[in-house]
Amino acid sequence: MKIIVCMKQVPAGTNVEIDPETGAMKRLSSAARTNPYDLFALETALLLKEKMGGTVTVLTMGPPQAEAMMRDAYSCGADEAVILSDRKFAGSDVLSTSYTLRQGIQVLGGADLIICGKQTTDGDTAQVGPALAEHMHIPHAAWVTKIEEVTEKSISVQQKLGSVTQVSKLPYPCLITVEKDMCVPRLPSWILKKKTADRKVRFLSFEDLPNQDLTRYGLNGSPTAVERMFPPEKAEKQVYLEGNAQEKTKELFDILISKKII
Repeated sequence: MKIIVCMKQVPAGTNVEIDPETGAMKRLSSAARTNPYDLFALETALLLKEKMGGTVTVLTMGPPQAEAMMRDAYSCGADEAVILSDRKFAGSDVLSTSYTLRQGIQVLGGADLIICGKQTTDGDTAQVGPALAEHMHIPHAAWVTKIEEVTEKSISVQQKLGSVTQVSKLPYPCLITVEKDMCVPRLPSWILKKKTADRKVRFLSFEDLPNQDLTRYGLNGSPTAVERMFPPEKAEKQVYLEGNAQEKTKELFDILISKKII
């Protein structure tokens, strides 16, 4: 079984910078971490590999610094790591991101199963996985909470759809997005980290993709119009209360009243 896991680096905190002209996040200037939901996608893929055999390839679109995330994936058991990295991809919304990923998967020769995390913690749209499946014209199931059965020809999954639980059977090739309660992600292995220290992370640029139409990538291929984007204002104001417990309680109560919090 050939499995591709789509992962993403997201800001590690609220300390982010925004380009005032494009409204896009300056990812190179922000501390990054692996999107938490994608860790469940990777673990699901590794468990399926252990059961069915095959390979796990991790794919991401982002700046070169995403290599650190890919090294962690190697340390967990991934076989191959590929980064789609080019300035032409900057500023992508859901449509152009999913299209770029689709082009990357085409370069990799496709897959039997594509697994994505439910959503990312920076965009929170939960749309890239389904949009990718639509670009590829393959069946997909979102919000998967359990693998019911996996065979050489299909996979059956349980989906949590609000108040309804549904079991869906999908023939390969197909795509699923998984919930955070799907499994318990494993920690990177020090032994695997040493074994894979020299393993290459493959980089693909715009020039490597089959479709060279610039109107499909980055800001040019993003119909979503963001009127304004800005980082949250930082406010660190501390108030120290003096006196005994009764006096502090009264002072705190007066502050809450004055701020109209209570």
